[in-house]
Amino acid sequence: MSDCLIEKRQDGVALITLNRPESLNSLGGDLVPLLEEHLIDCERDPAVRCVALTGAGRAFCAGGDIGGMQKRNDRQSEDANSPTNTIVHLERLTRELKRSQRATSLRLHTMGKPTVALVNGHAVGAGLSIALACDIRIGSDRAKFGTAFRNVGLSGDYGSSYFLPRIVGPTKARELFFSAEILDASRALELGIVSRVVAGDDLLAEGLAFCAKLATGPTAAYARMKDNLAFAETATLAELLDHEATHQRLAGMSRDSREAVASFLEKREARFTGE
Repeated sequence: MSDCLIEKRQDGVALITLNRPESLNSLGGDLVPLLEEHLIDCERDPAVRCVALTGAGRAFCAGGDIGGMQKRNDRQSEDANSPTNTIVHLERLTRELKRSQRATSLRLHTMGKPTVALVNGHAVGAGLSIALACDIRIGSDRAKFGTAFRNVGLSGDYGSSYFLPRIVGPTKARELFFSAEILDASRALELGIVSRVVAGDDLLAEGLAFCAKLATGPTAAYARMKDNLAFAETATLAELLDHEATHQRLAGMSRDSREAVASFLEKREARFTGE
């Protein structure tokens, strides 16, 4: 079976499932390239109005594939006597990781549609990073969260050092990176890593119902909201106000905005089309 599954539902939600349960959905095999493909597909498909990401089995994602790390280390040992080979190997690995990070974490964060992580179990290392890249995280009461990078002598990837300080604050983020403490769902909720916690057996149903509700919304306005929020991360207030003004006026000229006003006056539910 495929290492990463996608189900495009009739309610406008695309459910992507990381599907290597025997390895706790670690980022090996074909999982990452398939995840990249599915995210590109979701971004381009106008019928997809919200993206949900979850894991098969007991974990959301256990991060990097330890077996793959060992193969990389073996290759480095073989190249140890050849500085040229080492440099070439490093450049290739770095180039591959840069591309993959942009195709996954960056796309989840900037895609003009809501992205929601339904964290069913352990989300550690790069698995935590990918969950943090989503707009919203809903956790099972069985979920666990941790940076874990220190445990394998690594510094972190897939955006965790960008997202985590913005969620929990810089001091707490440093503590979580340096200690690799594993947080349970209730502590993750206290820190704002997840926005809600639900019973494990109800996670998929409740999470998909939440996503379906988002999918009925004004997706073009969602895209502008996400762009505003991303811009605000580096802009001054004056710059952001100008940015918001442009988006607000564009949104006000949209078909969805006209429909929302009409539905309010007619006392009925709005029917948004994303236009």
